[in-house]
Amino acid sequence: MLPSLKNKSLQESLACKWIAPDMLIQKVEQIRSDGLSIATLNGSFDLLHAGHLEIIYQASIQADVLIVGLNTDSSIQSYKNPLRPIVSLEYRKQMMAAIEYVSYVTWFSETDPREMLKKINPDVHVNGSEYGENCIEAEVVKDGGGRMHIVSLVPGLSTSEIIKKILCVCG
Repeated sequence: MLPSLKNKSLQESLACKWIAPDMLIQKVEQIRSDGLSIATLNGSFDLLHAGHLEIIYQASIQADVLIVGLNTDSSIQSYKNPLRPIVSLEYRKQMMAAIEYVSYVTWFSETDPREMLKKINPDVHVNGSEYGENCIEAEVVKDGGGRMHIVSLVPGLSTSEIIKKILCVCG
């Protein structure tokens, strides 16, 4: 164990990667002043699985810094299902921050990430192939001078598919 983590809780050790939404612009300015490029990725990342790890890794190699934006619980309930997320934002933030490839984690309460992306103005925004090159984020990213990077899905790995399998086994 690293000496600096010895007397810290899990939450305390991961919180250094969290950027509260009201501090996002300030953090991005600091990153930019260090001359670093920024990639962004967003989603609910509910029931984190190997497909998520693939897109996170692919996003991390697109720039110097990867900022992952997580939908809040109320946001997910608005656009997916009132019974989702399975895992609350508090724990999704912890899991995301624990991933080596993720530089920072922030969150947004809107149903889509465009306002968050306007604050970050990423060099590259990463999305899954299910959303494609013309996703809702594309215009904001391209207007800011960034580019889109699309990652192919890992077949059979989605939270919805995992939930279906669980229901079949338990039902």
